[in-house]
Amino acid sequence: MAFIILDTFIHNNILKIGIRFSVFDTRLKAHTKKIPKVRWSSTHRSYYVDHSRDNQFFLFKHFNKGGYFVDYEKLKGVKELNPQKRKEKSKFISVSKKDLNPYQIKILKKYVSYLRGKRFSESTVKSYYGFLLKFVAFTRKEIQDISQADFQYFLENVITKQSYSVSSHRQCIGALKHFAALFAIEGIEELENLRPKKSRQLPTVLAQEEVIRILQVTRNLKHRFILAIIYSSGLRIGELINMEVKHIDVLRKQVFIKAGKGRKDRTVMLAESVMPLLYNYLQTYRPDYYLIEGNEAGKYSPTSIRAFLKKSCNQAQILKRVTPHTLRHSYATHMLEDGVDLRYIQTLLGHSKPETTMIYTHVTKKDLLRIKSPLDMAVLRLKESGYENKKVLLSGKL
Repeated sequence: MAFIILDTFIHNNILKIGIRFSVFDTRLKAHTKKIPKVRWSSTHRSYYVDHSRDNQFFLFKHFNKGGYFVDYEKLKGVKELNPQKRKEKSKFISVSKKDLNPYQIKILKKYVSYLRGKRFSESTVKSYYGFLLKFVAFTRKEIQDISQADFQYFLENVITKQSYSVSSHRQCIGALKHFAALFAIEGIEELENLRPKKSRQLPTVLAQEEVIRILQVTRNLKHRFILAIIYSSGLRIGELINMEVKHIDVLRKQVFIKAGKGRKDRTVMLAESVMPLLYNYLQTYRPDYYLIEGNEAGKYSPTSIRAFLKKSCNQAQILKRVTPHTLRHSYATHMLEDGVDLRYIQTLLGHSKPETTMIYTHVTKKDLLRIKSPLDMAVLRLKESGYENKKVLLSGKL
């Protein structure tokens, strides 16, 4: 039977993946021509696509779906010569139900029912479903043939190679563990060993002056109100999107957050300085059900919030990478710097464990300002002793 041989060549000064047949096969040729953006090179006597990891994965999946063996030995160790930052995700990376057979679709439906039966949130179900969709499309095996080695191969060749974040990688492990538990696949214990350690990155924090600048340059009333309430109440973006008008208690100056992360309810403050903005917003937009409504009185889009926040940061000349969650990080850090007890901050943020809130002790400037750098101390001692050698003092006379 004919099989596929993948190699590389330069075409018009761009690195390509060559798609060659071991022997000519009419059906294989027709299957190859279904590949999006595939081209034929008369010079190289080969079909080809642009060289990228995404395309490698797509070709492997496409030909396996047709029942063809793929020899990709010649691609190993080849680095992309023409890396491009694409504004949109390549269509090669996408996987949908159309790529699956009825048996695989049945597996996915059973998996989703299992997750909902365990009362996972819809956002978690959606994330886990996305990972399992990729796994099922990648392995193309029946349940009884799947082993722990398949999980590892998928993680190495899809999750890692496509540069998923560590948090997404860890979430993928969770999705696969529930899949293994549902269908009693052996090796579920070993899956935990494939989970990467959690990142200990410090959150980005804005200065209070930077927050004010962002609000000042945000001219749209709805946009300014959204950013103001996220920061002033320490909200997660999902909590704001799901918030209803009735959850705002103007008299008590409180915001009720129903079923936040971990399905926990909590109450946070409604800032005095936000009240005029709130009244103006309610009178202008008159939301019916959700506090922030999108088209046809539905939920507002989180993508829209991220987009106008990015625009406001550019206008405010803020170079930091700022997301809606950065405003929440800044809220917690600023309260800690103002002397609010860590236990109260934990409650206001809705954290289950104090260890989660402790991260803000690493980014607060309150205690850092008390600590002097040894360089500052050395210069200070020299200055006090009357030593004014310009070669030692950093900028002449200090």
